[in-house]
Amino acid sequence: MNDDPRNALTRRDALAVMGGAALAAVPSCVRHPAGSPSEHRAMTHASQRMPVVYLPHGGGPWPFVDLPMGDPADLRALATYLRGLASALPVKPTAILSVSAHWEEAVPTVMTAEHPPMFYDYYGFPPESYQITWAAPGSPALAARVQTLLRGAGFETATAPTRGFDHGTFVPLKLTYPAADIPTIQLSLKRGLDPAEHLAMGRALAPLRDEGIFIVGSGMSYHNMRAFFAGGPAAGSAEFDAWLTDAVTASPEERARRLTAWSSAPSARTAHPREEHLLPLMVIAGAAGTDAGRAAYQGGLMGARISAYHFG
Repeated sequence: MNDDPRNALTRRDALAVMGGAALAAVPSCVRHPAGSPSEHRAMTHASQRMPVVYLPHGGGPWPFVDLPMGDPADLRALATYLRGLASALPVKPTAILSVSAHWEEAVPTVMTAEHPPMFYDYYGFPPESYQITWAAPGSPALAARVQTLLRGAGFETATAPTRGFDHGTFVPLKLTYPAADIPTIQLSLKRGLDPAEHLAMGRALAPLRDEGIFIVGSGMSYHNMRAFFAGGPAAGSAEFDAWLTDAVTASPEERARRLTAWSSAPSARTAHPREEHLLPLMVIAGAAGTDAGRAAYQGGLMGARISAYHFG
């Protein structure tokens, strides 16, 4: 969890209100030793470059547990977007790399378990919230490939052999890929949450898009827990969302400049008292390269305007 003095108390209060609260199964493309010619031939079978996506993952175990999270129509719309996300891809991914807002480490760190467990990184919810499963296989080979690319760009890296899927990964991907049949790993954010560093991480990972890998940044374009539960329109939401959409849809050079300086945007620190839910967007924008960005989903959540962005 991301416990920061600016946000920790309000997160606990909010969650209390909301909740009361097999290697053989891994496709051959990710079973070869990392870096082997066989692996790279297999991982490049996709005929088209994969898009990259930044998406909102909702709150806690939603929608697999009924929670009081505002307008049901807004929740249905977000769930419909996430369920339809697979249809936005040119081919089925060989694997998924998820960058979740809910994991920070001193250096970029990758999951390496062949069968990742569940990590219920929320509290105060009904018992069924801790029975949700999404049993996608891991991919040690993809984890090694991610490390190789990041090290080539000058980043130190680490591995997390026992790390499980947190709700920033299992909630949206259980909607998008309910069969859980695509090898999936997570990559952490880097502590300090420097936007330029995360853009650079994304640039380093861009070759994965030509290897059949679907890179997903999971967060929330607006994440102010106190404002969510204040009632009425969330403070600064519309203003920040308009700025963010303009930044994402700008030219690649201008996009990077604006995202690097995101904290000077209108209502920036109102929208993100702490920016961990925005930083996955930086990784995705970096991996986008020269591809244009677009708002693929815009809706509401508990009085806030939230957006998903696609590139490529």
